[in-house]
Amino acid sequence: MPQQIPCLWFDGQAEEAAAHYTTIFPNSSIGEVSRYGPDMPMPEGTAMTVSFTLDGQEYVALNGGPQFPHSEAISFQIMCADQEEADHYWDRLTDGGEESMCGWLKDRFGVSWQVAPTELMSLLSDPEPGRAQRATQAMLQMRRIDIAEIKRAADAVPT
Repeated sequence: MPQQIPCLWFDGQAEEAAAHYTTIFPNSSIGEVSRYGPDMPMPEGTAMTVSFTLDGQEYVALNGGPQFPHSEAISFQIMCADQEEADHYWDRLTDGGEESMCGWLKDRFGVSWQVAPTELMSLLSDPEPGRAQRATQAMLQMRRIDIAEIKRAADAVPT
């Protein structure tokens, strides 16, 4: 399959967003930056596109204007090894942003992310339906995912 590179549309914050994201994810860097010239839609010198890499995944940030704001219809999932890693991403991405439910958040630029330990998926799809249901019910009450609490709920003996 050809390489897929997500392109994120911003209204003047492409360079700032790329710089912010590369401080959060390991093995990340900013690549080429193209700039608007004279007689173009944005002020001359403003970044038009910013290529950047987050832990090996390439992205492009585009300063296109206010026509297309971010929405929760598209989000990036960060499947974390454990609670500590999930907390790292949650804390960094919610700084200046806003928490939502079930591990979802919007960062300071309005981009939506889902942050969860990989163990969450196995708990939610446990072959024992009651266990999966209890895990799901616990998750639905949370903003930041607390995997220990979800495990406690899944393991609780029904009365």
